[in-house]
Amino acid sequence: MKAMAAHIGIVGCSAEGAALCYRTICAEGAAALGGAHRHPEVSLHTHSLHRYVERLDAGDLQGVADLMLDSARKLARCGADFLVCPDNTIHQAFALVRERSPLPWLHIADVVAEEALRRGFRKIGITGTHWLVRSEVYPERLRAQGLDFARPTESQSAGMGRLIMDELVCGIQTPAQVDYLRGVIEGLKAQACDAVVLGCTELPLILNDGNSPLPTLDSTRLLARAALRRAVATSG
Repeated sequence: MKAMAAHIGIVGCSAEGAALCYRTICAEGAAALGGAHRHPEVSLHTHSLHRYVERLDAGDLQGVADLMLDSARKLARCGADFLVCPDNTIHQAFALVRERSPLPWLHIADVVAEEALRRGFRKIGITGTHWLVRSEVYPERLRAQGLDFARPTESQSAGMGRLIMDELVCGIQTPAQVDYLRGVIEGLKAQACDAVVLGCTELPLILNDGNSPLPTLDSTRLLARAALRRAVATSG
């Protein structure tokens, strides 16, 4: 008899990104598990987004970590075997989470960096919230794979931050957003980037290889697929 796939715990932050991660696991689970409508057991917990935003605005990474750990403990109690967080920005607190977590995690930037390496990219443009773009979340993990990176300008980062936090996380999608982001990515292309990480988990809702000036690394779906592979590997 086949073993059951592992139980995936999702530590959510913003609703749209967490929902896309969840939907991807469920939608692609059937092919991975070899049967219609099959997917691993999935549990999701998220605190109110405003609690994360308050702590990010205050530079309180320990406060961010405490929220993540509270979700982790709740997911452990409901039977999750490992955790993922479909939010790039709050991975700034990951070092404060890892040692205290009741369960192992997949790190979203590790998953993206491994995919960039697999696809032969050399220099990756970073997009996302203003908190994420100026952080070391991606630079640290890209360097570990021998990859280079570039950031948008400060004004572009601020513009992306407003677009993401005022519109995309609220489920608002417009052609003007795509136009603005294409301009940001053109700037990264001019810095010799050969790919761009969609480093906000809502960005894949409006950007893809078909409308981006550079090949895209879809952090949300890449994380979901990595979680699915890990969960299915236990089913033998």
